[in-house]
Amino acid sequence: MDVTDVLQAELAASNDRLLADVAKLSDADVAGASRLPGWSRGHLLTHLARNADGLVNLLTWARTGVQTPQYPDPSRRDLDIEAGAGRPAGEQLADLEAGTARFAEAAAALSPENWPVIVGAPAVVHPAWYTLVRRLREVEVHHADLGTGYGPADWPEAFARRELHDAMLSWPKESSTVSEIVVEEVREGEKHHQVWRDLGSGPVLQGDVWSLLGWLTGRTSGAGLRVMPEGTAGNRPAGAQAPPAPPEWPARSAPVGLPANPPEEYP
Repeated sequence: MDVTDVLQAELAASNDRLLADVAKLSDADVAGASRLPGWSRGHLLTHLARNADGLVNLLTWARTGVQTPQYPDPSRRDLDIEAGAGRPAGEQLADLEAGTARFAEAAAALSPENWPVIVGAPAVVHPAWYTLVRRLREVEVHHADLGTGYGPADWPEAFARRELHDAMLSWPKESSTVSEIVVEEVREGEKHHQVWRDLGSGPVLQGDVWSLLGWLTGRTSGAGLRVMPEGTAGNRPAGAQAPPAPPEWPARSAPVGLPANPPEEYP
């Protein structure tokens, strides 16, 4: 079993959780505000459906060899979201279910020879297998944005670890607000730390993978994270300082240097 099988299984479970929550929403709920500034839940659900279709385009590119961009033109994405945002709950659910199914079918149609094909826009290119990672990111992060009770603490461990790993690989040093990130975990009753150094200037930030990823994606304030002076990574007493704002992130859909062929595990 390679990573494409694992990721498709993870994605199926994530889709099930998302669709179950969306099925509970009323028309008023869908018209209400999401946790993304300026977007209703209708905007968010339409975005998720159209994102599935856009990523299907990349999988089609990998399967056929015909360059098929994610979106026909940059303005199309925003226009489609606005056009679909006001639909009632039933239409939103049906659209998201259909887009989810189309993506799953497109992924299932790819052969082992298709997954290494390089796809994407000039600024963001990656092997086709990484499209699965990108879709999981959209489903999990935006599920938390719906404001239905699902949040960063509910993210599956495999997802949270992978996303934090990729964020570290693509860290924007020019806008960094911290110098080091310390991932803290407890294994067999003992604390272990993974340290990411030379990120830029600022304090050291330490915490578990969910708290760090929630802060980094702007989905939490960083409550529970430990802030320490620069150069003091490790299990040091917590300071009174609040976590800084996360760095301003450039457009990032995939880290540089991904393996062309799907590995057995990623990361």
